[in-house]
Amino acid sequence: MQAGRLAEPLAAPHPATLVEEDMRHLFEDIRKELESQFELQQIAKYYFDGQGKAVRPLIAVLMSRAINTHLHDEDRLLDSQRDVAMAAEMIHTASLVHDDVLDVSDTRRGKASVNSIHGQRKAVITGDFILSVTYAMISRRCCPDAIIAMGEIPKNLIHGEFLQMGSKENENERFAHYLKKTFLKTASLIAYTCKTAAILSGADDSLQEVAFQYGRNVGIAFQLVDDLLDFVSSSSTMGKPAAADLKLGLATAPVLFAVGQFPELNPMIMRRFQEPGDVQKAFELVHKSDGLEQTQFLARQHCQEAIKVISTLKPSEEQKALITITDKVLNRIK
Repeated sequence: MQAGRLAEPLAAPHPATLVEEDMRHLFEDIRKELESQFELQQIAKYYFDGQGKAVRPLIAVLMSRAINTHLHDEDRLLDSQRDVAMAAEMIHTASLVHDDVLDVSDTRRGKASVNSIHGQRKAVITGDFILSVTYAMISRRCCPDAIIAMGEIPKNLIHGEFLQMGSKENENERFAHYLKKTFLKTASLIAYTCKTAAILSGADDSLQEVAFQYGRNVGIAFQLVDDLLDFVSSSSTMGKPAAADLKLGLATAPVLFAVGQFPELNPMIMRRFQEPGDVQKAFELVHKSDGLEQTQFLARQHCQEAIKVISTLKPSEEQKALITITDKVLNRIK
């Protein structure tokens, strides 16, 4: 176990400051886990350079400490909980490697993608390798219930990817389809790592659900803001081209909200913006509509729900930091 801190908060510190010691060597430890005797280890370590936002492990550590305080009046971080935080970043990164293969993307996080450097086949194997190392790691220290919870994540990522490949003709079904895909591809990882942190602390079912619902709502809000930023941020800020989702044929929340004002988006959605001029036209119609405002409003609703559930925990610095995270999710610019 890692030593806890005696803390009587005077003011809410920045979330990253609270877990600075826990996160200090996280990427270094991930790189150690990926050690092997062949070329694959160098490819696998490529994104674990400490330059990512590390939002998922940050939330996992904060949730672990918050629940440990709630249950045991002790904000110690269990070694198994830190492993789960590492696993969150590793699974997320493996999914990015696979996404870039599917999307034939040349860049990721502002630099050349793994597949553009090493080729599609090696990138697929690299993503698989990171996942296999991840689950070998957590199986060493986590109880069966925690391993089962973490096992839901790759299943959901795969299911979400399949959902993303399809479109719904019915407009009402289309938004539900989008929200389900958003949970599976983005929010599931955060939700289940939060739940796993609670399991490892000895939480009962109701407290596990608090952790899960916090992660689910923050995760959905995070993706909604990400979809909004695809329409309003520059490529230099985001590290990927603007309107990237439209170019991939994806109708995200801003487009789906805009359909109500501009029905001419419907045929574009069904043909996945493949005809010449579709991407530019859709981009312009979204900006003319209130789709961006509605997307932000929905993200805010999910953040409010996250605050509601996490507020049932005993007050602590980490609990307050989890509330602060919702504001950072809503107001991020990249």
